[in-house]
Amino acid sequence: EAVQERFFRPYFLQAPGDMVAYEGRLCRLDCKVSGLPTPDLTWLLNGKPVLPDGTHKMLVRETGVHSLLIDPLSQNDAGTYTCLATNKTGHNSFSLDLTVVAKEVKKAPMFLEKLQNCGVPEGYPVRLECRVVGMPPPIFYWKKDNESIPSNRERMSMHQDTTGYVCLLIQPAKKADAGWYTLSAKNEVGIVSCTARLDIYAQWHRQIPQPIRLRPGGSWYANLTSQGLDIFSAFPTTESPMLFSSPTQKIVESEEL
Repeated sequence: EAVQERFFRPYFLQAPGDMVAYEGRLCRLDCKVSGLPTPDLTWLLNGKPVLPDGTHKMLVRETGVHSLLIDPLSQNDAGTYTCLATNKTGHNSFSLDLTVVAKEVKKAPMFLEKLQNCGVPEGYPVRLECRVVGMPPPIFYWKKDNESIPSNRERMSMHQDTTGYVCLLIQPAKKADAGWYTLSAKNEVGIVSCTARLDIYAQWHRQIPQPIRLRPGGSWYANLTSQGLDIFSAFPTTESPMLFSSPTQKIVESEEL
């Protein structure tokens, strides 16, 4: 009596879901399928067949697990993958979305704007500013006269934002703050530094001269010379006499003298 052969259409016992993978790394899509006769598998990316090449390989293990290996992964590998299993009884398939995270481009720190020499009067606030970029974002170190500035130093605060802006704020500035300031930016790729001079100016207080007061009964000349002013020595001698008119404004005698 002849034995009747049984056939089964393909059926996926194991299938991956949506995936996120990183550019430049290995990505593996695994699945397990049953069916009689043994199904043939075809991989599609956005509806187009994935052909084996230097970066794409199709493997089958003894356990029946089928794998699509992509190494290294690129942005062109992102999209919707479909695995189609086919035998003479029919076909079956599953799909998933593969997202490829862009590879981090590493760049050494670089100054877009460097520190500038500056000066402020004592008691005023001052900002030492620059702009630095790098990938990964650099770590910043401040120094004054080649000595590290701690982040908790009195009157000094350090600021930065995501655009690369970096600032050392000093408020209020004191004479002791004058000196050479250096900012260093470092990441795993490299390090850069720039230096600028900060000068602190003393605030000059202008003194208002005291008014000259005349002693009662004294002559104008006597009172002026008593204050250290000799008007005769400032004018020509009698060989070239000059005429002086009487002052139109009266000089008031001081009651304090």
